Amino acid sequence: MGVSMSAASLFQLQSARIGYAGHVILQDLNLSIAPGEKLALLGESGAGKSTLLRHLRSLRPQEVAWCPQQPGLVPMLSVFHNMYMGQLDQHSIFYNLANLCYPLPTPRREIAELALTLGLQDKLWTSVEALSGGQQSRVNLGRALYQRRPIFMGDEPVSAVDELQADQLLALICRQHDTVVIALHDVELALRHCSRVIGLQQGKIVLDCQSSQVIAADLLRLYA
Repeated sequence: MGVSMSAASLFQLQSARIGYAGHVILQDLNLSIAPGEKLALLGESGAGKSTLLRHLRSLRPQEVAWCPQQPGLVPMLSVFHNMYMGQLDQHSIFYNLANLCYPLPTPRREIAELALTLGLQDKLWTSVEALSGGQQSRVNLGRALYQRRPIFMGDEPVSAVDELQADQLLALICRQHDTVVIALHDVELALRHCSRVIGLQQGKIVLDCQSSQVIAADLLRLYA
């Protein structure tokens, strides 16, 4: 696998071979991502989007706010505590334990504001196991947003919400992060919110262009 970094790019892969669980998923991959780009990864399930996201995240883990497709929320804990987990690694164990037992003023205020933005203000102290799938998806996103890092990476971060909510949440993601790399299936959303689209098929990049250069019909061919 060839990987290099330059001053002009956050991520740069050259003739890369990227695997997962002992299998090569992506090969002959050439990709450069510059600071400030909003980039959508498109393609059918199994095309390699998730593998590419995991690899890119591993290159700059301290700078990436990560929103996985499988949220891994703690069912019996509240929305508040699951969102707070986005900053567990930014505080001492004693601070985290204190906040678990009795939510502290600063995170309480910050997460209440975030919950309001996500439409979860009335669920803040509800355990996530009592939420709908769409609400759990928003908690997962809230945890990623609470990490407050410059790069956002998400694997289908809005797939469990309706089109209007997805549109609003993607706009929020793009406003709050300098650089965004997200895997999506909805090509209309990708064109509306991302400045660049990358199409993957069978582990290879088959399309890489600015959103202004393509229309939705062009991108739907990735799902033929």
